[in-house]
Amino acid sequence: MLNYLPYYASGCIVEGFRRGSSELGVPTANYPLEVVKSLPCCFKTGIYYGWANVDNGPVYKMVMSIGWNPFYNNKEKSMETHILHDFDCDLYGSLLKTCIAGFLRPEKNFDSLEDLIRAIQEDKCLAKDLLDADESKRALQYSQFFYGTCKENKNDKDSQPNGGT
Repeated sequence: MLNYLPYYASGCIVEGFRRGSSELGVPTANYPLEVVKSLPCCFKTGIYYGWANVDNGPVYKMVMSIGWNPFYNNKEKSMETHILHDFDCDLYGSLLKTCIAGFLRPEKNFDSLEDLIRAIQEDKCLAKDLLDADESKRALQYSQFFYGTCKENKNDKDSQPNGGT
């Protein structure tokens, strides 16, 4: 059991490598490095699932990659969130709030881009199913963390394990 879940994070969406939307067909909202570095050291790298909202809007299901993305040999650890909703605009500079509810799998390398894309699609399907099936994880969608007071400054960040505010 992962004792640090649920884990709540928030921060301003920054530009990533632009691989999610262009190469993989899954656009991501990326946290800045200071949010990534604020993760507890016990946090395993891998693929997670949970809930997310942008600028205190509706809460949607999400899948998040936390780690080094071995297929791309990243030099910095990242937190890349794929929100299971189609946004019709650029989200850079928006406030992203996430509640990481569960762990899907460890990060790993892939033999081909096609294998990576297939794994991402499987992760998305599994995340949807798990969030629909588990009442306690479904309840996290309605956490006060998402519906609390709006932050005045989109650059504010605050990440916290177990509970939120």
